[in-house]
Amino acid sequence: MTKRVFPLVAAAFIFAQTAVAQDMTFIQIEAQPSLARAEQRVRDYAGALSNVNGFSLGAGWYGIALGPYTRADAEALLRQLRAEGRIPSDSYVAGSEEYESQFWPVGASIAAPVTPAPLPVPTPAPAPAPAPAPQTQQAQPVPAPAPVPAPAPAPVIDETPREARASEARLSREERMELQIALRWAGYYNSAIDGAFGRGTRGSMSAWQDANGFEATGILTTMQRAELLRQYNAVLDGMGMQTVTETRAGIRMQLPMGVVRFDKYEAPFVHYASTNDIGARVLLISQPGDQSTLYGLYEIMQTLEIVPLEGDRERTRTGFLLEGANNRIVSHTETVLKDGQIKGFTLIWPQGDEERRTRILALMQDSFESIAGVLDPGAVTGTDQTVDLVSGLRIRTPKVSRSGFYVDTSGSVVTTTEAVQGCSRITLDGQYDATVAAADTASGIAVLRPTGTLAPMQVAALANGAPRLQSEIAVSGYSFEGTLPAPTMTFGTLSDLRGLNGEDGVDRLEISALPGDSGGPVFDAAGAVMGMLLPKESGTRVLPAEVGFAADVSSLRAVLRQAGVSVQTSRATGAMAPEDLTNMATAMTVLVSCWE
Repeated sequence: MTKRVFPLVAAAFIFAQTAVAQDMTFIQIEAQPSLARAEQRVRDYAGALSNVNGFSLGAGWYGIALGPYTRADAEALLRQLRAEGRIPSDSYVAGSEEYESQFWPVGASIAAPVTPAPLPVPTPAPAPAPAPAPQTQQAQPVPAPAPVPAPAPAPVIDETPREARASEARLSREERMELQIALRWAGYYNSAIDGAFGRGTRGSMSAWQDANGFEATGILTTMQRAELLRQYNAVLDGMGMQTVTETRAGIRMQLPMGVVRFDKYEAPFVHYASTNDIGARVLLISQPGDQSTLYGLYEIMQTLEIVPLEGDRERTRTGFLLEGANNRIVSHTETVLKDGQIKGFTLIWPQGDEERRTRILALMQDSFESIAGVLDPGAVTGTDQTVDLVSGLRIRTPKVSRSGFYVDTSGSVVTTTEAVQGCSRITLDGQYDATVAAADTASGIAVLRPTGTLAPMQVAALANGAPRLQSEIAVSGYSFEGTLPAPTMTFGTLSDLRGLNGEDGVDRLEISALPGDSGGPVFDAAGAVMGMLLPKESGTRVLPAEVGFAADVSSLRAVLRQAGVSVQTSRATGAMAPEDLTNMATAMTVLVSCWE
């Protein structure tokens, strides 16, 4: 009997816990941008109020809340505490889903809702004692006076509905539109932002009033309008938005100076670096130039790490827009060419903070102003002088770069599978996108197909027949992974037609190759491709530097057939002159880059 009853009891307990969690609410009374300040404030509140909690809100913010209560209890207590001035007037009822980890009380966790303790009620003054009875009579007991109930708190009313409508009539169209935007942000309005307060706007106002403990009249009072806008703009607390005039660059605009500061000049940029763990950055762009200068800047900026590959690109005769996003940052760049001057800005913001980013971006766009002056092209205050920096900004670099070679006239490329693993994008020679047409992990061979049509100057011709042992061979590859603009030739000897363990399909070479050479073509003396250079074997074995391996011709043909690629067969005989072999190999070899 016990075994049958226990699951029913457990199920009932789980159901009850779920129901409690769904009705669990808090009174949010304050938020702070630092844990130290939040801990100080939560102690202040705990000395005067009951059920005080501290939670992380995410994005570096910390909240102070009372509770948990049922929604009905929370709304009643909210009205009373606000009316008595014991909590801020912008306090509101919030669900438990808004809170993350709890830091106060120490070691506590969210519990079931509690019933608010009654607030202290002043003790009524005792009634005057009755006059003493004459001594000839026996004194009678006097009944205690009935307790006097505390008066109900008067509702806070800053305007009557008639007064609120009159003050509302004095709002400009822009101010009315701002209220609609704030209502939409709060989740109560989903219609046009037109400044017309029709049925939809009135309904959203009423819903907002009800949710915030006000009488639902559908007409916002002056105080309520201020509260709605305060909630809307709370996301900008700590951002320190202020107008900055950069006279050297000739730009005036609002910047989030609470999270960035001036760093340096590196023409054409004025750098504003991050000041906290948010990681925000701003660039002001200013340089003299014409349309070709503008187009050159457009191309250069797309090579920078601060402009991720994913995003919109738009270029016109008088400006450009660049947007980019990856798993770390979101960036927005815009410029305008006018009167021989290119001016604009870039905002770099952390991924996952879209509400704050878009609000800050809108303020920056609305306030941007070109004033007299343009940044001197020679303006430099930074000390970074490395080849992978442009004006103090790091150039985007691939995760890995290896070699490959063209195998047909439409631009198909053979490379090593090492070069195409875990890539969000694959490029040929740094500018042509390609996709994987076939990949064979056993042989280590991959075949790439360009997304557009290419016309290679030279394609591989595969050797016909087995090569001779101890014959001279050459490998063409980007030994330094693209640091040099052209491939290099490395010469060696064919040591064996099998691997170290006797594997077929692999040739062993005596050659001193570098990792960037992997995927490059291996030539015989006549210029025929006899294989593809493989990466050195990994694991616990350490091979001599001069030992290398190549996938042989039979392995290449098998993977190319799988990819549907037809290749040429070499008919060359005799030895090719070294300079002719180098020219042919250079035209055939491709830099294959894998990007995150």
